[in-house]
Amino acid sequence: MDRTGVRLTELVEAAGCAAKLAPGYLSQVLADLPRLEDPRLLVGFDASDDAYVYDLGDGRGLVGTTDFFPPMVDDPYLFGQVAAANALSDVWAMGGRPVLALNLLCFPNCLGLEVVGQILAGGADKCREAGVIVAGGHSINDHEPKFGLAVTGFVEIAHLLANGGAQVGDALILTKALGTGVLTTAHKAELLDDAGVKVATDSMITLNKYGAEALRGLHAHAATDVTGFSLMGHGCEMAEASGVTLEVHAPDVPVMARAREMAAMGLIPAGAYRNRDFFGPRVDVAPDVPLDLSDVLFDPQTSGGLLVALPAAEADEYVGRLRELGQPAAVVGQAVPRAGHSVRVTM
Repeated sequence: MDRTGVRLTELVEAAGCAAKLAPGYLSQVLADLPRLEDPRLLVGFDASDDAYVYDLGDGRGLVGTTDFFPPMVDDPYLFGQVAAANALSDVWAMGGRPVLALNLLCFPNCLGLEVVGQILAGGADKCREAGVIVAGGHSINDHEPKFGLAVTGFVEIAHLLANGGAQVGDALILTKALGTGVLTTAHKAELLDDAGVKVATDSMITLNKYGAEALRGLHAHAATDVTGFSLMGHGCEMAEASGVTLEVHAPDVPVMARAREMAAMGLIPAGAYRNRDFFGPRVDVAPDVPLDLSDVLFDPQTSGGLLVALPAAEADEYVGRLRELGQPAAVVGQAVPRAGHSVRVTM
């Protein structure tokens, strides 16, 4: 809260990655965009990947991405941390290493300059932890505060990860627990105290750098970070780009403490309903999956974890490395031959 007594979350209609455009609307817009073909553009937006990759001709690819959103917490420093961690994540999801960043800041005049400084400080500290240089940025006046980064990095093309590489028999590993959208919605409604939402904020400021580094020496085939389109939405994108079906065992999915309780109370962000409307027809949820758990599977995540497809023989090694780092990683399913739905959820 700033000196005016205004809470950041009071100024926004939607928070974090739940503020994304509805996936159905976005897909229609992207379908109509003109495209300039270039063989050196190895990854664009065709398969809903996390970042673009441009071949530099020396075995490396240039990786670029951007992400920004309104606050889901009232602490400006914490908001800056979350927004930066979320934006940086896309480069790690491609198997790359972020190097440079530009700040993107929208800010209302009703808040004091010290709040701006705290947001930028939070972002800078996360970039410093990531080994990323903040080289500048851009700011505008806006009635809603928003913050994020434009990020540039590099990837060894031989180690490039994309949505479309999952293979039949691969294990699916989720590196973070789900529930950020539900818990921050409950907190904004003042039905969850600071201690209750801390599990979400602690997860949101954890860099996916560590999940990416834990893959060294393993043979991951595909990866994506789980953000606003939920585990189900990003799972559909991976399955469809790979030509497989992802089979998710719901009880194995790590879920944040009290997320299912809050979901059962109806504290569901609007983005979860948009995700279910768009991706639901492509997801086969078994009838015995409880509704509160199903809602969490469609919950828009802010700075969520990585969803990684890798050989089943390497799954336990990867999960073990992540748990040593304190992350609640788990094997949540497998890739199976394409049959009907993109994602199948079982109990």
